[in-house]
Amino acid sequence: MSRIALDLGFIQIYWYSIFIFLGVLFGGMVVLRECRKQNINEDFIINLIFYTVIFGLIGARLYYVGFNFEYYQKYPLEIFEVWNGGLAIHGGIIAGTLFVALYCKKYNAKLFKVLDIIVVGLILGQAIGRWGNFFNQEAYGAVTSLEKLQSLGIPSQIIDGMFIQGAYRHPAFLYESIWCGAGFIALLMVRHYKYLKTGQLSGVYLVWYSFGRFFIEGTRTDSLMLGPFRMAQVVSLILIVIGVLMILFCKKGTRFDNLYKDAEKEEIFF
Repeated sequence: MSRIALDLGFIQIYWYSIFIFLGVLFGGMVVLRECRKQNINEDFIINLIFYTVIFGLIGARLYYVGFNFEYYQKYPLEIFEVWNGGLAIHGGIIAGTLFVALYCKKYNAKLFKVLDIIVVGLILGQAIGRWGNFFNQEAYGAVTSLEKLQSLGIPSQIIDGMFIQGAYRHPAFLYESIWCGAGFIALLMVRHYKYLKTGQLSGVYLVWYSFGRFFIEGTRTDSLMLGPFRMAQVVSLILIVIGVLMILFCKKGTRFDNLYKDAEKEEIFF
């Protein structure tokens, strides 16, 4: 299985890059669609998406490089070879959220409302982007048998791609992609709840994604480690706590206060 989707001679286009791009594209379309429904200024959100993606990718790369610093210290030029993989979603979430917070502060916009709009597109982008890991043969799980993978109903093309280093592996990337896809549907359903408060949708995202990631990470053999701990599991537990607190904290007030669906023009701004 080739990692290269298109070889033009002077440039090679990798499947990893294509799926990252598709994740950004479709995730961004979901965000823009919600903004149009709520009559939110498109220039504000388009600029936000553009810069958030850039800072998110930088954060995802630096996070990964930081946990593999000993290797990249020897081969510093490989830090820029992002097409080979090595984007940690938690680094992207942290850097992206920090930028969104600064952006909202600059334009005096409601941070939690903006995050609520973003997270639905984000989790869809994650579901799509995970397929780049498949072509790079990364984000895989423990050794298993061909029979086990077949019993799970996994397509043969994916099973063949999971034959890595002389053994079949659990497709952890697939498990997370399915979990994120289900999360996308769940967030769409939660978003239609009549009394949903601003900020609660972001909390649901943190709990949903982090809960699944915690268990899926336990199956992986290429985790970023912090001593004896899988860093993604540590961060997932922290994000679950933050998500629960957001759901509870934003629930304060009467059921009609601070509703997500109070969507009059420019309502996103103070």
